[in-house]
This record gives sequence, structure tokens and C-alpha cells, in this order.
Amino acid sequence: MEIKESIIEKLKNRFPESVVEISDFRNDLSITVKKESLLDLAKFLKDDSELLFVMCKDITAIDWATRKNRFSTIYNIYSFHLNINLRLKVNIDIDPAKVNSVVEIWPSAEWYERETFDMYGIVFENHPDLRRMYMPEGFQYHPLRKDFPVLGIPGSLPLPQKPE
Repeated sequence: MEIKESIIEKLKNRFPESVVEISDFRNDLSITVKKESLLDLAKFLKDDSELLFVMCKDITAIDWATRKNRFSTIYNIYSFHLNINLRLKVNIDIDPAKVNSVVEIWPSAEWYERETFDMYGIVFENHPDLRRMYMPEGFQYHPLRKDFPVLGIPGSLPLPQKPE
């Protein structure tokens, strides 16, 4: 059995109600799961002796703007054991835009979650230090959201003074 098929079969057997969608486009495997199952499924992917997805390479989001589930978070994880990347996706409602933090499973996720929070405004519940990364703490907006103006918000963020 091919590696990808065995991963899909294991997840479907262990979490039959949690897997929403499976996509294998251009040899990139993506699995969309229910938000409530994220932590259990992620822990399983990391701890299962045949899978061992021990590395979280990146976390990002997509703002779909017009969908019911406006945001999707994407977790790019890697198994050295299988030498395979996997995209784990979760769809999130806008009110509130929250999902559980995976820092307890993959410690490297701490910075990626902070960056996603800063740019998209998605709150990662139980994150150990969720705060702005690029934008100032008092900044009220999230620049990668579709409703953020292309030229920014006039007067919202003063530029540093130019030395004479």
C-alpha cells in the first residue's frame, strides 16, 4: 500500500467523523479536519509509531472572505520517518475566529501561531504567549484579511520621525 493511502486509511479508521476532505493535488496530500478534532488528530499524527509527524514546518491561514467558514488554518507538518509532507487544514467561523493551539504537540508552532494571529486575527486558544509579532500591540487591524484596505488605513499607524 502506498504511504499516502496508509495515512488516509489510518486517519479514517481512527477518526471516522473528523475527516472532512482529502485532496492529493500535484502530489501534495491535504487533509481537512473538523476544528474540534484538531488536537487529538495532531497528537495521533505525531505519536503514532508508523507515522511520526514530529515537525511542524509552518502554520498559515486563508481568508476566503465570502464563505460561511471564512478562514482556514493550514498546518504544514513533516514526517522524517516517512519522508512526507502533509497539510492539515481546519475551517473556522468568523465569530469568533478561534482554534486550539497545537504548541503542546509541536513547540515550533508557537511563532507560527503568533504570526497567523497578528496577520489574520485568528485566536489560538491556550497559546502560551499570544501577542503581536510584526504590528504594534495597539494596532486594531489584521493586514492579511481581505477586508483590509490595499493602501492601509490612513493615519492608523504613524511613521517614525525622520532625523534632520
